[in-house]
Amino acid sequence: MRVCIIGDSLSSLTLAKALVNLKVCVDVLSDKKDIKFNKSRTIGISKTNTDFFNKEIVNIEKLLWRLKKIDIYSDKLKKEKLLNFENRNNQLFSIVRNHELYQLLKKELIKSKFFKKKKISKYNLSFIDKYDLIINCDYFHNITKKYFSKKIIKEYNSFAYTTIIKHEKILNETAIQIFTKRGPLAFLPISNTETSIVYSIHNSVDKRKDKIEKLIKEYNFKYKISKIDKSDIFELKSSNLRSYYHNNILAFGDLLHRIHPLAGQGFNMTIRDIKVLLNIIKNKLDLGLELDSSVNKEFEKNVKYKNFIFSNGVDLIHEFFNYERKTKNSVLSKSIQILGKNSSANKAFIKIADEGIFF
Repeated sequence: MRVCIIGDSLSSLTLAKALVNLKVCVDVLSDKKDIKFNKSRTIGISKTNTDFFNKEIVNIEKLLWRLKKIDIYSDKLKKEKLLNFENRNNQLFSIVRNHELYQLLKKELIKSKFFKKKKISKYNLSFIDKYDLIINCDYFHNITKKYFSKKIIKEYNSFAYTTIIKHEKILNETAIQIFTKRGPLAFLPISNTETSIVYSIHNSVDKRKDKIEKLIKEYNFKYKISKIDKSDIFELKSSNLRSYYHNNILAFGDLLHRIHPLAGQGFNMTIRDIKVLLNIIKNKLDLGLELDSSVNKEFEKNVKYKNFIFSNGVDLIHEFFNYERKTKNSVLSKSIQILGKNSSANKAFIKIADEGIFF
């Protein structure tokens, strides 16, 4: 049985590694030799997904920076905490640098006899009949334009600014998120001397590097910054595909769903999708069945509604704070603060962030 994955992203290689571990022959098709990652980009991975990654895909322990606590603030409450999530005995979340994870996956895949990477133009569709299952992770491929153009899209009129700050050595196990009047700003530790910055800023704000760095320094109350590295900027929008598959072609990764980065859940949604897809494929292989369009049908049935609910939940959080940003009082923030002090509600928030929608 032959599977091809279109695209050379983190999602593509993660899925490819999971499949070759099942001894499924996988070809990754891309029109690029390698992706060039901006080294300022990082991703968060939940505790449950980290455990899954280590067990079913590849051990990433050496790449992880574990976080035990997340403190959330709002401009409306000044320096008073809005919410606090903590797990003193274990990690809540881990942060990993995109380029390091990509290089590890690439290195491990090259070792496998079940893996091949092929360079092919995004306009070339001659390969379609050669595979039992085609998984498309490429937002810009011709297959996307042909079969996966119908999406529910929301523009945030915002951009994300990412960089790495270097600072004096401290015990750096607490992530900080501040809902500022210009958008959410996250300080995500990646070592005791470095912290990743993700600032989601409204388009009305000056995009010049020095202006944004000034804002970051204004909101920083924790670090003695020695250097701010090169930055990256990208547009923010959410999208959900209306249909997950066409015959034996399945859409996957960011092509299926893109969400606002404020909750650090984008890659986690993809890992949860991989869990479901792997389980379906394992069951097919165990029964000696073909990998065909029935895989895609079952996958969509299992995850589509959960992904839609979860995506809209993240969007609701964004809209809540966006609305409050425009008001002159702090009633909404104070209400959330009271709710967060309820231990049952706090545990529920942590569980959803860790496992996603679990019904």
